[in-house]
Amino acid sequence: MIHNPVYRGTVYPWHCDHVGHMNVMHYVGKFDEATWNLFTDLGLSAAYLRGANRGMAAVEQQLTYSAELHAGDVVMVNGRLLEARAKSIRFALEMFDAATGKPSATCQITALHIDSKARKAVCFEDEIMQRLRAAIA
Repeated sequence: MIHNPVYRGTVYPWHCDHVGHMNVMHYVGKFDEATWNLFTDLGLSAAYLRGANRGMAAVEQQLTYSAELHAGDVVMVNGRLLEARAKSIRFALEMFDAATGKPSATCQITALHIDSKARKAVCFEDEIMQRLRAAIA
C-alpha cells in the first residue's frame, strides 16, 4: 500500500452506472484529481506550470480494478513517485474505501514534462529534479 494521501472524495449516485457501482470514467476522474495534488506536492503546481510555460501530459496509463465502490462510499487515494527521468515521471496511485481500508483500484501513469508553447517534451529544471529525486528517496 502507498502511504502518501493525495485525494479524498465521495462517490455520488451520478458516478454510478446501470450495474450500481462507480463507473470507470469516474475512477479515472478521481485519479486525475489525485494526480494534480501529487504534482503540487512534487513542485509541479498549477502556478509553476503556468508561470514557466510548462505542462504535464500523460502518455501511458494502466488501471487495475479490484473492488466495487458505491454511492455514499468515501474514497481515498494515496500516491507516490516511482521514477524521475530528465523529461518524464512515472507514478502510482492507489484508491481505497476510506471506511474499510479495502483497495478498490490502482493506477500507474507515465507523464511528460512539456513546453506548453512549443508542445514538446523538455527537461525538468534542476530545482524540480531535486524535489523529484527527494520524493523517490
